[in-house]
Amino acid sequence: MSATNVSRIAIAAGVAASTVLLLAGPAAAHVSVQPQGEAAKGGYATLNFKVPNERDQASTVKLEVNFPADHPLSSVTPEAVPGWKIAITKGKLDKPLEVHGRKITEAVTKVTWTADGSKIAPGYFQQFPVSVGQLPEDADQLVFKAIQTYDNKEVVRWIEEPKGGEEPDSPAPVLKLTAATEDHHGGAADQAGDDDHKADDQAASAEGDKGDKGDKKETHAASSSSSSSDTTARTLGIIGILIGAAGVAFGVLAGRRRTA
Repeated sequence: MSATNVSRIAIAAGVAASTVLLLAGPAAAHVSVQPQGEAAKGGYATLNFKVPNERDQASTVKLEVNFPADHPLSSVTPEAVPGWKIAITKGKLDKPLEVHGRKITEAVTKVTWTADGSKIAPGYFQQFPVSVGQLPEDADQLVFKAIQTYDNKEVVRWIEEPKGGEEPDSPAPVLKLTAATEDHHGGAADQAGDDDHKADDQAASAEGDKGDKGDKKETHAASSSSSSSDTTARTLGIIGILIGAAGVAFGVLAGRRRTA
């Protein structure tokens, strides 16, 4: 193989590699969703919608997240983010949800964050936390279609659902659900609370025992002190009587000597 052919192959390989990197770059920086901890089926979770800024000459000023209509969530509570206004959109449900014994006839369909004194500048990202529940038990994942708006009026729609093993050009954020736990409603926290109460009771009991023992010790000490004081008083009294008797006897004898 000639040197010319080797050079051409090397250039072609370099161009191909650069093209792959350019194509892979934007796909890796899409809007995504991650749970804080686990997102268990039938439970509640806090989700972080992570929004990176992909443009060098524009800043992100708005994010819209659409919640899945096929698996509506009865509870959606966004956390306040400094410098951003939050708007919650609700819609009527075709089929009411029953949660904790009551029927839910409407659910959140979209949450919108709009810059209000802040923005996501080039080279930075922002997270938007949302508490959600009750997560469905009959699904392995939830798809949240998102729309990102820049201050140059550009709009990027992250709405393509992944199919097969390939990631689409503008993938929607996907939340993977884990296996259901025994207690969907914070059983661990309840157990921890029970343990705390037990610990408090045990501590109170121990303090009570210590107090009883302390009282007994103090009573015993007081009793011992009182007994010791009584013994001393009796001893001094006897000595006083003896000294007095001796004095009387001495006086009698002295009087007889003077008379004689």
